[in-house]
Amino acid sequence: MRNDFAIFIMSYKRADNIYTLNSLKNANYTGKYYIVVSDDDPTLDRYKELYPNNLLVFNKEKIGKTFDLCDNGGSNKVIVYARNYCFQAAKELGLTYFAQFDDDYTSFEYRYDGGDKLKVMKSQEFDKVVDIFIDFLEDTNALTVAFAQGGDLLGGIGGYDFNHKIKRKAMNSFFCCVNRPFQFFGRINEDVNTYVQLGKLGKLFFTVVDCSLVQKTTQKNKGGMSDTYNDDGTYIKSFYTVMTNPSCVKIDAMATEHTRIHHKINWNNAVPKIINERYKK
Repeated sequence: MRNDFAIFIMSYKRADNIYTLNSLKNANYTGKYYIVVSDDDPTLDRYKELYPNNLLVFNKEKIGKTFDLCDNGGSNKVIVYARNYCFQAAKELGLTYFAQFDDDYTSFEYRYDGGDKLKVMKSQEFDKVVDIFIDFLEDTNALTVAFAQGGDLLGGIGGYDFNHKIKRKAMNSFFCCVNRPFQFFGRINEDVNTYVQLGKLGKLFFTVVDCSLVQKTTQKNKGGMSDTYNDDGTYIKSFYTVMTNPSCVKIDAMATEHTRIHHKINWNNAVPKIINERYKK
């Protein structure tokens, strides 16, 4: 496994339940990893006990001075602080590349054409996955590349997203290069705020649909961001992106088992288009 890469697993009040770490072991990942925790975590001592050599601790007040929360106050039990700290940590550790993961991933999977339906194969060679994602990051000069999530695979084998393979967004997991830093912003919905705003400026954010992650249901998994989502609901979460990008984002209702409020992006208004090379002069 390459020595200039590490995985940062961002965690809060889940020292005994870092599902992502077990999932990486099951996928035979052999590289560096660090658990990223804020110094206001009430269970910090437990993290120190379990991960003495793989723990990075940061101060939210200090890192919070470096980016825009897009509001006048609110809960600081949010992940945006850790996301931005990771760039600083990677540089201090002498890394060239890193990945940001949440702590609640239960597996990493490949999705492939099974003929009549979309089939699943669990990742068993995660070191190779890292190399492939870093190669793609460099070949495209993207700011970040992400794994797909369940919602990116709606429609299965006949779905638009699976057949197009690449989505111009990045959420939840992020492969990054230290030499191409960027900042997440907004107290919540920070990943969407960022890929829309920077996408408008022509920066590239990609999701690779063939590779996906599976995670615990957010509001049913104690710790992490669950408290914030339970307190504020998804309307406020989604409205941060409307507030930061009103020209191309609106509030909409997502029809699932229980209808919930969600952001909706008008991509025709959001980002410059990638033109086919055949039009090159």
